Amino acid sequence: MTKLLWMIPLVVGALIIGLTIFLQPNDFVDCDVRPNDQANCAAADAIVVVSGGDTNARTDAGINLYQTGWAPTIIFSGAAEDKTGPSNAAAMKLRALEAGVPESVIQVEEYSETTKENAQNTRSIIGEQGYERIILVTSGYHQRRASIEFERLASDVTFLNYPVTDDQDWSAWWWLTPRGWWLAGGETVKILVTSIQGSPS
Repeated sequence: MTKLLWMIPLVVGALIIGLTIFLQPNDFVDCDVRPNDQANCAAADAIVVVSGGDTNARTDAGINLYQTGWAPTIIFSGAAEDKTGPSNAAAMKLRALEAGVPESVIQVEEYSETTKENAQNTRSIIGEQGYERIILVTSGYHQRRASIEFERLASDVTFLNYPVTDDQDWSAWWWLTPRGWWLAGGETVKILVTSIQGSPS
């Protein structure tokens, strides 16, 4: 019985670590602040930022990547739940402009309401511009599923994962809150469904 009690925290700890690594693949863990000649650390053609969750944190991550030279273009993708106001993509663009990003380097995709639609609609822009190397930015818990959708619909493009690992919804301490477990569990189920039969949302 005592041995079993000792095993419980080990199992829970392994689950937490496993989910954290699984949900938020990160291709930039070995990179410096600015791009260099290493394989995953070279500059890309564009940065794609998907709205949802803590959209401001995702936007700020994309802005930072642009300002540190990771790509010459930012694409903001996402509709708004409230159709009477501006789209998420438009709000993200405004935030970038206020941060000093030139309007000429920003593209918006304002119609996507699901992760699959983010990939579908952004794929059109990527194809039209001939982009081959994209940095994909979203919240840590959402990174795996987003990468699956984008890679599925644009197999000829290299996507590099850049998860936002600390925002209002997600951090290294996600497992301390019910919402953290809800997000982790929900995303895991959605990933399984997406892998088996297509996109749930």
